[in-house]
Amino acid sequence: MYLTRFRVNTARTGARRLLASRQVLHAAVMSSFPTLLPTDQPTPGTPRVLWRLDHNAPGEVLLYLVSPDAPDLTHLVEQAGWPTALVDGPGWQTRSYTPFLDTLTTGTHWDFRLTANPVHHIRRTDDEPRKRTAHLTPHHQMGWLLDPARQERGGFRILEKSKDKRLLPQGTTHQGHEHHGDRYQLTVRDHHTSTFGKTPPPGTRRGKPVTLVTVTYDGRLEITDPDLMRRTLTQGLGKAKAYGCGLMTLVPLPQGATP
Repeated sequence: MYLTRFRVNTARTGARRLLASRQVLHAAVMSSFPTLLPTDQPTPGTPRVLWRLDHNAPGEVLLYLVSPDAPDLTHLVEQAGWPTALVDGPGWQTRSYTPFLDTLTTGTHWDFRLTANPVHHIRRTDDEPRKRTAHLTPHHQMGWLLDPARQERGGFRILEKSKDKRLLPQGTTHQGHEHHGDRYQLTVRDHHTSTFGKTPPPGTRRGKPVTLVTVTYDGRLEITDPDLMRRTLTQGLGKAKAYGCGLMTLVPLPQGATP
C-alpha cells in the first residue's frame, strides 16, 4: 500500500477544471495507475484506490491518495501543478503505507481526518421502497460517524471530551437530548453539495445527474481493533469512495495532548 500527497496549483486553469468536478478528478486519479483499466472494478474486501481533497487554505489544496500501487501523477503536475519548478522529486510525494499500518495497536489514540458521504435510508410510507438520502444537518452528520455499529466495524472509537472541557457538563441539551458537538472530540465542517453526470458505459445513454453531499470530519479516536482499522484505512468508510469520500488518515497526537 502507498500513501501519496500532491499539492494543487489553484492558480492554473487545469486545476480549476479538476476541482470543479468530482467526476473529472476521479478520472484523473484513476489515470494515475498504468495497469488499471477504466472498466476495472475493485473486488469487495480488497484494498482500492481512495482519494481526498483537503482545502486547508485558499491557496493550499492537497490531494491525498491511498492505493495498492504507486501512482504516476505526471499528468496532474502538467495540468494542475508546477511542471517547470521541479527540483527535488517529480512534483508529488509517495511513501510506502504498509510500515505505518503495521504499527497500529489496540488502545492507541490518534488525531484523524475523514471526508465522507453521510447517508441513511428512509421511506415515507410502509409500502414504499427505502431510498438512500444524505444527512443534511451537522447534528445528524455527526451522528452518522458516532453510530456505535459503524465505529465497531471500523475498528475505532471516537473519544469523548473530559467533563471539565465540555460546555454542557453532561454533554446534553437543555431538552435532555445528547449534544454530539459538546460530548465528543469531533467536528464537522466543509459541507458541500455537488451535482455531476456519471460517464455511462459504452453504448448506453447518460443517466440522471448524481447529487453528492460531502462533509469533512476532524477529531480524535482510539483504535479498538487494529485489523479492522487497517481495513478502514485501505478500503475506505461509507459510500461514494470513487468520488473522494471514505479516505481516513491518522496523525500522532501532539506531545502532551490530553482529552
